[in-house]
Amino acid sequence: MQAPLFHFNAHRADLEKEVVARVVEQLGRHAEGDPLRSYQLVLNDAAIQEIHRLERSTGSEAERLPAWQKLARRIGQMDARQLRDEVERLATWYVSDVVGHFDRRVYRFASGVLPVGLSALFSTADLRHGFSAFKDLSARIRVEGPLAHLRTLAERGTLVVVPTHSSNLDSIVLGWALVQAGLPPVTYGAGKNLFTNKLIGYFMRNLGAYRVDRRLQHVLYKDVLKTYSQVIIERGYHSLFFPGGTRSRAGTVEQKLKLGLMGSALSAQAERALRGDARPIYIVPTTINYPLVLEAETLVADHLKAAGQARYIIEDDEFSKLGRVVHFVAKLMALDTTMVIRFGAPLDVFGNQVNAEGQSVGPCGAVLDPARYFQRDGEPVADAARDAEYTRQLGAAVGEAFLRETVILPTHFVGWLLFELERRRAPGLDLFTLLRTTSGDVHDPTDLAAVAERVRGRLVELEAAGRLRLDDTVRSAPIDALLQVAIETFGMYHVRTALDRVSDDLVVRDPKLLYFYGNRLAAFSDALREVVA
Repeated sequence: MQAPLFHFNAHRADLEKEVVARVVEQLGRHAEGDPLRSYQLVLNDAAIQEIHRLERSTGSEAERLPAWQKLARRIGQMDARQLRDEVERLATWYVSDVVGHFDRRVYRFASGVLPVGLSALFSTADLRHGFSAFKDLSARIRVEGPLAHLRTLAERGTLVVVPTHSSNLDSIVLGWALVQAGLPPVTYGAGKNLFTNKLIGYFMRNLGAYRVDRRLQHVLYKDVLKTYSQVIIERGYHSLFFPGGTRSRAGTVEQKLKLGLMGSALSAQAERALRGDARPIYIVPTTINYPLVLEAETLVADHLKAAGQARYIIEDDEFSKLGRVVHFVAKLMALDTTMVIRFGAPLDVFGNQVNAEGQSVGPCGAVLDPARYFQRDGEPVADAARDAEYTRQLGAAVGEAFLRETVILPTHFVGWLLFELERRRAPGLDLFTLLRTTSGDVHDPTDLAAVAERVRGRLVELEAAGRLRLDDTVRSAPIDALLQVAIETFGMYHVRTALDRVSDDLVVRDPKLLYFYGNRLAAFSDALREVVA
């Protein structure tokens, strides 16, 4: 059965028209049923925000400022028809800028030739041993989860993959993982700034990615994005979006999820119910578990800088420098530690588990009828307040799944352990002072080993309880070997390693990196601290 995305281009124009029509209709219902007032509010909101943004812009973007200023002056003089036409014009512009594209030739290349080429390019093998010595990507990226179940569900309904987000490489790695898992290609939203990387941008543009300009925060643009996401899911295009909204700056597993796009999956299911379309939509929580993160230094610096303040978009991190990307992937391919992509157990759009037959199952194991969630007196009805509550339930279920499906790697374990010991050495210091003053601290591996065994024992208990997953090295390797794997991994890529071995001692070099990687275990810190003497 051919993936729906292969036919995307044939339906693209019709899809754009439907999105625009829905946005115009939805916005016209606001302001207590007064379309004229509603369109005025929407246009004023867009004009004010764009004028403010463009006044601080340079280059070609700033050239659009006069048009927005002119619109702002005209809004109060426009009649209902003119206001509606202006909303439609802007919605059409935004949809054409957002909408994705899919090229079968690029997909065949990316899923076939590219992995082989990358394996060769990034291999550390000696070419004298021939191509058989090249390290295969599958030896460095482990794909796990109920894959056969997900393949069956992809034929019965529509998959919406919702992953954790650590790096701008995530969508590329996930695209490869979907091929490895035998799952269909997906369409996904990607920050518009990512397309500035010419090589990676080329593949993103041609493999179903749609552009998201996070600088635009006005209602009209947000409605275009949410409606586009909803319509493509309704039409059966398997999709992906990052519910964390942006990369995890602190290295934590995301728990405070953005519900807007997640709600589009539920809205799509509700719209199908209203139309009598029984095809289910399945949510697939997915974790991306890196032993190293390309942008770790930039991300943690941004997290610390922005602590207590609003986030901002990083435009010039390591991902924007092709040389850094190549260097990072080369190092990743040389590691003995693998990265893990783990597809979790599927959920329905309300956060319920899904059984082998693709049916929704309640907490007591009873089979549920999702269509009844959208009904009142036996008939499907629209209800925004009801759907908002369902979306909150789904967000909570996805957050819990993220923790269950996170795979703890040696860098996470050692990062948490060493930084926790640093906290205990100086309990009176705040985080920022601790990060500034602990570089150069020395730890005795013999003393560390006993603490590490206790912490690992608690992690094994948590894994047995189904609360997280452990890499084999973390679960069972000798502690000294586990420490050595982490030390070697830390030292392979970062400008300044997090931890070093000098003679028989362990020396902290960059406490910020220990903090960043250790934060992968932040949700379990209370349970782990109980066993740290």
